[in-house]
Amino acid sequence: MKQGLLLWSPCHHPPSLSILSISFPIHATPPKPISATLDSTTTTTHQELSARERRQLRNERRERKSGHSWKEEVEEKLLKKPKKRYATWTEELNLDNLADFGPQWWVVRVTRLRYEEISEKLARSLVRNFPDIEFKMYAPAVQVKRKLKNGTYSVKPKPIFPGCIFLRCVLNKEIHDSIRECDGVGGFVGSKVGNTKRQINRPRPVSPDDMEAIFQEAKVEQEKVNQAFEEEQRVEGSLELENINIDMDDKPKRQSRNASAKGYKLPAPGSTVRVISGTFAEFEGNLKKLNRKTGKATVAFTLFGKESLVEVDLNEIAAETK
Repeated sequence: MKQGLLLWSPCHHPPSLSILSISFPIHATPPKPISATLDSTTTTTHQELSARERRQLRNERRERKSGHSWKEEVEEKLLKKPKKRYATWTEELNLDNLADFGPQWWVVRVTRLRYEEISEKLARSLVRNFPDIEFKMYAPAVQVKRKLKNGTYSVKPKPIFPGCIFLRCVLNKEIHDSIRECDGVGGFVGSKVGNTKRQINRPRPVSPDDMEAIFQEAKVEQEKVNQAFEEEQRVEGSLELENINIDMDDKPKRQSRNASAKGYKLPAPGSTVRVISGTFAEFEGNLKKLNRKTGKATVAFTLFGKESLVEVDLNEIAAETK
């Protein structure tokens, strides 16, 4: 940046004020260009249009983007309203309309503790009260096999869906009420229908795809249980075999009777014998009786001046040699 020029002239006259002159450069400022954009023009145009004209322009842009009239699409949706299945809400509460579905699978809730007992009672009740109607009852369960301590096997069913029984029939209000009245039955699996004045639990059928998946799941679970039982049996069998081998190795070999009797001659009754071990060791007495089956010998000892008979083992006596 250029600075001002300071001029100084010396003078021999008495001091006086000097003349100070400063000059600054002057730059010319160019005029700013005037620019106009399309947005400002559009804004001005929109401000000039009325609300109706702006709405028409907006609709035209929508039609150009979608390729079809959006009004026609809205009108078609309004014309195709879902038709009500029932004319009034009271018809939806009528359980006799369930017969229109035909034979279907239904889910009945029962008590878990008496699962098998309630299933049998319900089946007998349906056959007795409705002999002309075909029923199918399915309680998905796996048969669990176990080996007891006494060597026998027990088989008990384990439910896959505890507290649920699947029933296939043509359901109506009479059958529905008869099943609900059975002891231990909690009702059907369904959904609430009606309004604030009256509501009921309307049973909902199970689709064929879901039932097929349930059948497949029960089959897979049964295969898993069988494989687990077979594996357990193989492990127990190998352990028992090892225990038997260990017992046979630890058990001392039994000598044969001929080998044990070889070189040893039993004394004859009436001979004098001496007790070599036991309570009466080193006692001498008269052999009265010899029993080879029980391995016992009756020996008469003289104790305190009286003859007493005592039974001892054959291996505890030996013939007295003079």
